[in-house]
Parts: sequence; structure tokens; C-alpha cells
Amino acid sequence: MFDEKRISDLTLSRREFLKTSAAATAGTLAAQMPHVHAAGSDVIRVGLIGCGGRGTGALHDIVNAAPNIEIVALGDLFQEKVDRCFNLMSAAAQSGDGSRGRRRAADPSKLSAAWKVTRERCFSGFDNYLKVIHSGVDLVILATPPGFRPTHFKAAIEAGKHVFMEKPIATCPTGVRMVIEASKLAKQKGLGVVAGTLYRHTPSYIETVKRIHAGDIGEIVAAQCYYNTSGIWNRERELKPEWSEIEKQCWNWYHYVWLSGDHIVEQHVHNLDVINWCFSRDGLAHPVKCVGVGGRTVRYTPGNIWDHFAIEYEYPNGARVLSLCRHWEGCPGRVSDHIVGTKGVADPSSRIMKHTGETVFRYGGPPGNGYVLEHTHLIESIRSGNPLNEGEQIAYSTMMAIMGRLAAYTGKEVTWDFVMKQSQLNYVKEDPKPGPCPVEPPPVPGKTPLV
Repeated sequence: MFDEKRISDLTLSRREFLKTSAAATAGTLAAQMPHVHAAGSDVIRVGLIGCGGRGTGALHDIVNAAPNIEIVALGDLFQEKVDRCFNLMSAAAQSGDGSRGRRRAADPSKLSAAWKVTRERCFSGFDNYLKVIHSGVDLVILATPPGFRPTHFKAAIEAGKHVFMEKPIATCPTGVRMVIEASKLAKQKGLGVVAGTLYRHTPSYIETVKRIHAGDIGEIVAAQCYYNTSGIWNRERELKPEWSEIEKQCWNWYHYVWLSGDHIVEQHVHNLDVINWCFSRDGLAHPVKCVGVGGRTVRYTPGNIWDHFAIEYEYPNGARVLSLCRHWEGCPGRVSDHIVGTKGVADPSSRIMKHTGETVFRYGGPPGNGYVLEHTHLIESIRSGNPLNEGEQIAYSTMMAIMGRLAAYTGKEVTWDFVMKQSQLNYVKEDPKPGPCPVEPPPVPGKTPLV
């Protein structure tokens, strides 16, 4: 369960740390850090699984997030991505040149101290994740295509590793249920688990949602959320003829449902997670059913994902949530959320208003960088001996996105009980190897079965 007070307290402790750190020596800071590892060291050794742009960016973020971080291992299916990440990070650690153009680049001096990767700890192939997990790391960053997330997360938790995992955490109901079970095991083992739902760690969202939970807008009766953007990248021209079909799909992974979940799952999960968060005053929240429409109107790239969705979700109190997302070039964008209560309305990113439009709260504190703070909160919770565990909350939000996708794909009403307890849809590949990988045609409502 998400604990907004605890995250708020961690954010405050981060601010206090920043105020005092300039006056403290490195030795004093090290002496103040609690020892959290069996060897008595406060250093957290990090391994990255998934060396694409998001994974490489996460290395910069975690270095900026906290002291005494060492990056020691890299892994990816493709050797090309491992080499690119290794070269960029090595250059950045040596001179800062590898950070050029990166919006959230790590401080070069911090990165220089943290960068400990050698060529011997760079792994590729489908089993790269196991090699990273067992390379002497304390924490793994999971940034591969989401279709692999359940398998990689389960392996990391079973091996006793703390985890930061990018959202979403699965692309099918079977995968979501795997993540929920592994999250329960993580709690038993006292392992930290944080997901890439950065809004949950952004101060303006935290303070605004606190007020929603406190009743400032009354009972929530409706909401709208949007992830309307232009198209997504297509790497078809980069495919190598010697690759097998599964490798070609993994390189161009966004365009295949089993790998990305479609964009309602891969991207719009951010907004759906905010909606669940706003409804979760008394614990984990989720809709009870949904209907939806969508299609593949302007997408002509290979693969089987759609380019637009419109879903209506219903929550236990009868509140309806409209969810819109699409990838259309040349159209206005909108990525936002709007919460309607009996007493007022809210933009959960920063503002609460009366129904008349008068603003009664607007966040005015420090902005905070959610990409960095999500790592800060994970590491601080581990070092405090009370690790965060966001596994089930992101699993619920991912399942919300999946049930919306299934409703649109099939044209049927889909219930929460069905996806959580009955659906047999399974995209999880627990032991993938180079070879064939048949692609299902794009779904057709009324013909595509609900599995």
C-alpha cells in the first residue's frame, strides 16, 4: 500500500540532507549512514538490466539520488546496447562528455565515484538478467521491455535483491499476478521495491493528493485522464537480417502487444495510476469494470498495437472515469488528469478548486524531480531498515490498463474479478531463446475473444 505520509517524510529528510551536506565532510556523512548490508558497508551496489535510453537515464538518476552508490554491472539482450551504455557512462564518468544533451545528467564528480563497471560485468543474451542479478549487486534496475518484467522481477526477489522497476510491470493478467506474488515475497524478505510511477514521488502531487484524501473536494464522483501524444519511435530500418524473429521484435518492442502491452499500458499507466491513487484513501483502489473502444487508424508500422483508446471505468462507489489516449501525429497533445468531487475539483499535479473555478489550494513548494526522488525514497527506505514496497500498487494500476485494453480489443465489458481471477491470457516468456515468434494480427472488436 502507498503511504503518502511516509513518502512526504522521506522527501523532507532529503531536503534536510541537502541543506546540511555542503557543510559536512564525506567521512562524517559516512559515519552517520546506517549500515544496511551484511558486510557492514553502507554502499549500495547497483546493476542495470535493460540498457536502452530509459535504463541509461535511470543510472544518472540513481547517482543523483543518494550518496554511496556504486554501479557495477550492465545487462541487455543486445550487445550493441550494452556497449553503447558502457561507452556513454564511461565517458560521462571521466569527463562529463557522455552526459551532453541529457536532461537529467548525473553530476560528473558523483558519477566518477559511482561508476565501477568493468567489461567483465557487461552481459548480453536472453539470460543477461540472471548474470546481473548474481554479479554481487544489492539492487537491480529493471528497464527492459515490460513483457519481460514479471520474470526478471521474480528472479531478483528470489535472489534477495532490492528492485527499482520501470512501469508497467507486465503486459498480461498472468504477468501481473506473478508480480503480486513476488511483491508479497519481497515483503517477507524485507526487500525494497519501487516502481517508475514518478508522480507518486513528486512533491506537488503528494501534497495535492493528501488534500484529496483529506476530503477537500468531498467524495470523488467522476474523473478524466489523458495521454494524447504524437507517434512513437519505429526501429524497423535498424533490424539485422541475421536476427531471429523474436530478436527483431525485441529490438522494435513497442509495436508488439506481448512486449509493450500497447500504449494504454506502456504510457497511459502513469495517469491511470494517479486515478487509482486519488481513489485510494482507505487502501489500494481499483475499478470494478470497464467498457472501451479504440483502433488502428493511422498506424501503419509492423506489429499489432493500436493507436487510440477510449475507456470508461467504473469504481465501487459508482464513480465513472473517462480515459483517453492516442498516438496521432499533427494533433494537439494532452497529458493530464482531472478529479471531480462533491465539493470541488482537482488537478492532482498541483491544484484544488471549487466548482465555481476559484482556486483554494495551489502547490507552492519546491518542484522536486520525480525521476530522481523515486530512487532517493527507495534508497533512504532501505537504509532506514523499513523498505518501501510499491509492488502491489503498480500491479493494480497495470492491471487497470490491461483490463481497459481487453475491453477495447474485444468490444466486451471486462470486470476486475475476471482479470484478477479468471483470465488465462499469458504473454510471459520465462525461458526465451532465439527463434520464431508468431505475431497475432491486430485485434478486431466482436471477433477477438476475451481470454
